[in-house]
Amino acid sequence: MELFNIEVAIANLGPLLAGLLMTVELTIVVIVLSLVFALFVALGRMYGPTPLRWLVASYVEVMRGTPLLLQLIYFYYVLPEIGIKLDNFTASVLALTLNYSAYISEVYRSGIQAIAKGQSDAAAALGMTFALALRRIILPQAIRIVIPALGNFLISLFKDTALCSVVSVHEVLFTAQIIAARNFQYFTLYTVIAALYFAVSFPAARLVAYLERITRRGYRRRRAP
Repeated sequence: MELFNIEVAIANLGPLLAGLLMTVELTIVVIVLSLVFALFVALGRMYGPTPLRWLVASYVEVMRGTPLLLQLIYFYYVLPEIGIKLDNFTASVLALTLNYSAYISEVYRSGIQAIAKGQSDAAAALGMTFALALRRIILPQAIRIVIPALGNFLISLFKDTALCSVVSVHEVLFTAQIIAARNFQYFTLYTVIAALYFAVSFPAARLVAYLERITRRGYRRRRAP
């Protein structure tokens, strides 16, 4: 018996690529929302009033303390019981964004804390407001520091979208499951989607490494006498 059936792979490549496109779309939407929302979460936790800090810290701990799979199930299957009905794509975006924002906010926070306090003091001595110093001095350096971690989250998110199959989002894994249920070509189909995942993840990892190199090079040039 032939394990990998090239004819089956070619015949189903179109639907699998359509599923991959949905996976990429979901990844892009979530990572953009997460990068923005996580920054506000990090700033709120570090500089907000006490009630806001408590609220943000609680959100982060809840998101990090519960499985992403459970969060997806909760948003799609449980919320309708209290009158909040979301379509599967929206529920997936919401669950993934809230989950990844909690982790990314901690990355931002560690990057900001890595910036020497003397730089904030120097900015204040020059007459800069705290908001201006944060925008022009602290955050640019912090982002440069956390680029490798953010890149890793991007790659992890791309793979974690496979969990959205549990709420019937037609991403690449769910598409393969539907096809495999009809023709039982599990080895062929799952080998193809493994190759598709790698075909996207590996270049993304190389891009992150390249961005890390050029940001470090730019930082060294700025510090050169």
